[in-house]
Amino acid sequence: MLIHIHPENPQPRLVKQVVECLKDGGVIVYPTDTIYGIGCDILQHKAIERICTIKHIDPQKAQLSFICRDLSNLSDYTKSIGTPLYRMLKNYLPGPYTFILPASKQVPKILQSKKSTVGLRVPDNVICQDILSELGNPILSASLPGDMVEEYTDPEIIHDRFEKLVDIVIDGGAGGMIPSTIVDCTSDEWSIIRQGLGEVEL
Repeated sequence: MLIHIHPENPQPRLVKQVVECLKDGGVIVYPTDTIYGIGCDILQHKAIERICTIKHIDPQKAQLSFICRDLSNLSDYTKSIGTPLYRMLKNYLPGPYTFILPASKQVPKILQSKKSTVGLRVPDNVICQDILSELGNPILSASLPGDMVEEYTDPEIIHDRFEKLVDIVIDGGAGGMIPSTIVDCTSDEWSIIRQGLGEVEL
């Protein structure tokens, strides 16, 4: 199903429809502030397994990340954040970044890597934020399968390709082609693992 949601003024009834689908264990394709992502409610294990099957990955090895509504929501899923790190996160979020942080016990086991770390995002995208507010917990964040990011900027093309694999494709306008910048903050020496859309000064 293709649902057109306004990128600046998301229609509450459509947001509610997406959230009901997520709570029922549905899988969606949704816009972020970078590229379109595939995701589900992080509390729905069968939905996480579905995404791993679509992407042909093992959930224990995949190091899947998820998106949070805001910084306070993010702090629920990571161990205590020191002042310098908190300042950096506050400076860059919301924005096109994924921060690798030590996972707290609230992170579902299926999403924890062997290193007990988790990738967390707070996208600067109104549709994302409205869905997260209505849902009340984070959404899994994974890139669409395949190498051709250019094919995934048009929601209608995404829908044609994935309509049999996912429950809803959200059309929130054209997507970007550059993924988020990944920053590893699991030690005192922060490092950029992948340079993406976001610029970071460490």
